[in-house]
Amino acid sequence: MEQLATPRHKSPSYLDLLRSHRVELVNGIKNTECLLDNLLQAGHFTLEDTEVIQQTATQHGKNRKILDIISGKGEETAEYFIYIMYRAKDVYSNLEPWLEEIHYCPSDFLLKKSVLITDAVCQYTEKLRHELGRDSKFISSYAQKQDTLFEDTYTETLMELINNVNEPKGMVSCLDELFSVFGVISEEAETVIVTGDAGVGKSILLQKLQSLWSKGELCADVKFFFKFRCRIFNSFKEEDKISLKDLLFKYNCYPDRDVDEIFRYICQHPETVLFTLDGFDEINIDCDVNDIPDISSPFVPTHPVALLMNLLRGKLLKGSKKVLTARTGTILPLRIVRKKVVLKGFSKDNLLQYLKKFFKNKSYQSSVLTQLEANPHLCTLCSVPLFCWIIFKSYEHILNMPNTHQLSDYITLTDVYLLMVEVFLNHSCKMNLNWKTARSQLDVFRTKRSALMHLGKLARNGIENSNFLFHQEQITAAEISEQDLQLGFIKAADHYDGLRNQSTYEFLHLTLQSFFAALSLAVDDQISSRSLFKLFNDSDVTGSITKKLRTIFFECLIPVRQGAKDVPKPHSEHIRFTKLFLCGLLSSSNINLLMKLACPTVIQGKRSVLTSYLNDCVKSHIRRLPRLNLEDGCKIHILPCFVWLIRFIFEMQNEAVAKLAARGICNIYMKLTYCNICSSDCSALTFILLHIPNTIALEMDNNNINDYGVEQLLPSFSKLTVLRLSVNQITDHGACVLAEELRKYHQIKSLGLYKNHLSDVGARAIAQLVESCPSLVFLRLGSNMITHEGGAYLAKAIQNSKTIEDVGLWGNQIGDRGAEAFAEALRDQHSLKNLSLAANQISPEGGKLLATALRSNSSLKIFWLTQNYLDDEAAKSFAEMLKINTSLKNLWLIENEITTRGATYLLESLEENRAIEEICLKNNRIPTEDIEILVKDRRIRI
Repeated sequence: MEQLATPRHKSPSYLDLLRSHRVELVNGIKNTECLLDNLLQAGHFTLEDTEVIQQTATQHGKNRKILDIISGKGEETAEYFIYIMYRAKDVYSNLEPWLEEIHYCPSDFLLKKSVLITDAVCQYTEKLRHELGRDSKFISSYAQKQDTLFEDTYTETLMELINNVNEPKGMVSCLDELFSVFGVISEEAETVIVTGDAGVGKSILLQKLQSLWSKGELCADVKFFFKFRCRIFNSFKEEDKISLKDLLFKYNCYPDRDVDEIFRYICQHPETVLFTLDGFDEINIDCDVNDIPDISSPFVPTHPVALLMNLLRGKLLKGSKKVLTARTGTILPLRIVRKKVVLKGFSKDNLLQYLKKFFKNKSYQSSVLTQLEANPHLCTLCSVPLFCWIIFKSYEHILNMPNTHQLSDYITLTDVYLLMVEVFLNHSCKMNLNWKTARSQLDVFRTKRSALMHLGKLARNGIENSNFLFHQEQITAAEISEQDLQLGFIKAADHYDGLRNQSTYEFLHLTLQSFFAALSLAVDDQISSRSLFKLFNDSDVTGSITKKLRTIFFECLIPVRQGAKDVPKPHSEHIRFTKLFLCGLLSSSNINLLMKLACPTVIQGKRSVLTSYLNDCVKSHIRRLPRLNLEDGCKIHILPCFVWLIRFIFEMQNEAVAKLAARGICNIYMKLTYCNICSSDCSALTFILLHIPNTIALEMDNNNINDYGVEQLLPSFSKLTVLRLSVNQITDHGACVLAEELRKYHQIKSLGLYKNHLSDVGARAIAQLVESCPSLVFLRLGSNMITHEGGAYLAKAIQNSKTIEDVGLWGNQIGDRGAEAFAEALRDQHSLKNLSLAANQISPEGGKLLATALRSNSSLKIFWLTQNYLDDEAAKSFAEMLKINTSLKNLWLIENEITTRGATYLLESLEENRAIEEICLKNNRIPTEDIEILVKDRRIRI
């Protein structure tokens, strides 16, 4: 039998496609240059063909002429014509829907052919991608004369989205979310501001954005990526004026051709532009940013700072995207802020990832991890990526240097920076000395004292003038030699003059500049103890030395009152870090080193003056702290600027000043919410708290102390009656450590851990604390990850407690099985007054169990069951309960699934229950027309 032939799939006629879609193509093709160049190169068009087309006056006319010529060339030319548009997607992006509509799929033969991108805009985009990809390939911020691949080092940090009043709105899981609609503060604004402390990874984050965009993995609609370091704007003179075009091109990547055409495209399509602006706080602006005039024309030359502010405001290139970084506490006008993101450094998992990336040798990984776990304070420092790099760099040196001291001996940030300097100096001596023979720290510093003083002079002059970029003349004036530059503390910076013909330098990091400035202030014998602090005071030069000394610290510690003329403006963070390092250098642990490098009498004099004025600052600041008198004591609200004073005291390790501070805040309730306290600050806080003679309440909600911070606070737990650590990135490990320690003292009355990362493991540890602690009254565990298992542990502990009165477990996932456990607890509980099981996935069955249990409970006054799945049957059970229970005062059933029928059951129960004060039924399934009938008893709230 003859086999039937299989019909072949008929190839599409590309000429027919062009004929049937002629109108769309004539109207849609905006660029003929790219088409003609490729058709000519591939031999489908002749020079005469292209000349005829180019002589046509209008764009539509050119398009028609191209299609007419192709119709006479045949199928192969027609297919190649479509293939050009397919490959040159950036040039013909508006025709992508058409290509999808015709289901175009090029043949394997065509896919081997390249397409020239001759469009000026697309060529510039490709050049930008190439240059940004090259620039982002290596870590450039911290490396000492060596290249480190960015992708081999980059480790994510914690990013938290906050609202306009700095309340947390959730974590940012990927960089694309910076540009999503979630968490937008102002729809009209265009600037995403990313804040964080020094070294927390703001610049590295922007480098990651740059790397992703260069690979085409970020913001597909962005054609132009312009990056600026904001310190560039300090290099302009007051009279300088430039155009927006020069700012974009001369200070970034200059187009190879058609500059005006590309700039015109940018002005017409600002939504295709992304700006990253690093270090907004480093700009020296003498005027109020609100006083900078509006500029709407992109062609009028003006001062670069005015250009920047009008870009941020959306007056120029409205619709473009901007990501701006700044130090914590930097304030932008809210009307220009689209989103606010806070960088919080490494989590424990992030730290382990970075450890593995930094140390490829597994034995090194194990050794370093052991050292870190033995010194929790070092772990807290390692939550800051910059400090982590320094510590790991120091470990790298120690692991390769036999018979050297262990890093665990170092406990303050100054100690860590001193060790980093020692490591760098040792590194520079490798070629000249037997570097494997361990040398003392003093020998190393003595050998390079001259170089350190030159670097310190440069750093100090820069700090005094808020200058972070140095030209060759400044390097020469500071007597810094080429050998000094080779030490690795200073690196070549980007060129900022627009002509790329001048050498520019900067310290590896701003904090390192602050360290060298502090070293110069401490060791330079020319700077006496009496004149030391004048360098920080820009005003009242003729005033008394006492006033100058007070001013240096008060400028960064006293809260600024709006319009108060007698209060100095706060210092920038580089000044604060200089003071911090000065305190550390003049501490008892480091003063012996300094006295070997400078005149001992001068060093002692500086230490004495610093101690005296730290005392004055403490006294003055404590008097200014806001206080609220309570029945059982006084509540004091610690301000973020006071945290810096605590850091100074800890860095100096001054017991006398710590005791003074402790006396000023004893017998009170300390509130440190929203103070940007990180885990490393907990060591400093504990240093103060240990000197308080009696118990104290401590509230630290909405900071970033995490598990490391909990471990640092442990020595102070014997002093605490109240501990609130909500919204602090604490995991089960931190909860277990915390609970175990608090169980030793039996004095905790209130514990707050809501909005952390606790699971059933952490819940079990807290349950053990509840059961064993005879003083615990208040417990807040809302918005964690506790399921029915953890709920059962807690319910059992609450059932056995004789003191617990208030429990908040909202926003977990205990479900019906957890509700059943709490129902069992409520039957035999005589102290519990307030209970919240809101948003816990409790169904009608769980609700019925709870309602039934309340029939035999006479202690509970307030019960929250908001945002569950309770229906009319559950409401009926609660109504039956209310006919018996006369102790319950408030029942919240907001956002459930109760209808008019269920509400009617509850209304009827009120006829027999005169004790209940409120049943809240808002946002249930009750029609508007029924509300008037239901609220005839005012105790029903709808």
